[in-house]
Amino acid sequence: MAGIYVHVPFCKSKCRYCDFASFPDKIGFAESYMTCVYREMLMRSEELKDYAFDTLYIGGGTPSVIDESYIAMLVAAARKYYKLAPDAEITIEMNPGTVSAGKIALYKKCGINRFSVGLQTAIDSQLEELGRCHNLNQFVSCAKLLKGENFSVDVMIGLKGQTTDDIDKTISVASAFGASHISMYALTPEDGTPIYTDYLNGELPDGDEVAAMYQFGVRRLKELGFERYEVSNFAKKGKQSRHNLNYWRRGEYIGFGVSASSHIANVRFTNTFDLDEYFKCILSNHLPVIDREEVDVDGRKEESIMLALRTSEGLNVEEFNSLYGADFFKEYSTALAKNSPYLDVQGDRVRIKDEYLYVQNTIICDFLS
Repeated sequence: MAGIYVHVPFCKSKCRYCDFASFPDKIGFAESYMTCVYREMLMRSEELKDYAFDTLYIGGGTPSVIDESYIAMLVAAARKYYKLAPDAEITIEMNPGTVSAGKIALYKKCGINRFSVGLQTAIDSQLEELGRCHNLNQFVSCAKLLKGENFSVDVMIGLKGQTTDDIDKTISVASAFGASHISMYALTPEDGTPIYTDYLNGELPDGDEVAAMYQFGVRRLKELGFERYEVSNFAKKGKQSRHNLNYWRRGEYIGFGVSASSHIANVRFTNTFDLDEYFKCILSNHLPVIDREEVDVDGRKEESIMLALRTSEGLNVEEFNSLYGADFFKEYSTALAKNSPYLDVQGDRVRIKDEYLYVQNTIICDFLS
């Protein structure tokens, strides 16, 4: 099974940390844009006619900011042009300040069965500092509308002035109002974003402080019944994101829309980040791909290791050896020996120990050429 990702690049306002392709000043183009997305889906349908898809993820930007009818038509187009499983996991990202009972009712009616809500923090002053267009009360209202539904909440750590008490409140609020999945990310101050100035001025927590926040969050999430299955993702039993698991298992997926990435038949490719260029390509019947790379065997092996070691389940060595005709323990003996204190090796399973998962990049680098 493979996945489908659709990027909706519109939002109510640009958050201070946002480095994604999003255009708060161009929401008037939403109808034209979605029409082009439906057309791009049609353009790809013949080459992907033999693929079966079991996830559809609508991300952004803020998909919930556009008219809900466009989202319903998007789900219908995915079912029309592709073999989308009857029990497919269909996710939409939402900002609590852009939803309504009517929107959620139509989302559910068209088949959306998983909701990803961007809370980030339960502290209103921090939301304002981040440039978020919602407050805690709006999140609570959104969560009440989603009562009984399968929904995830994004939580951000490493914010200016943030304390472990703030993180505790955020996680506790998300859990109390019914979240079955929580993604806990460390703020990454990207060059070119307004928040990068805060980073340069030393106004953000340092690496050690963020690591302590992360470990606190992990403990609190576990107390509330959320099990970590990837470095930044925690879920109640059976509520892991199938779409994201496909990424971490190096599965195939097709992306539609501005800046969307794809991985099909060991080829990775990315669409243009420029909205005008996207329109021009689609309207002239050309695919909007700007970057394409065929991943060779060595690259595939490295990707498999890198992605698997981000997860709590780790790398299945038997599958790896079978897939690549390799001898993992022999080929990576140096990296394994160097990192033996940080790894849990049991039979054909290699994983990073729980207490070192947050610093997995340092460990994984030793397995890359």
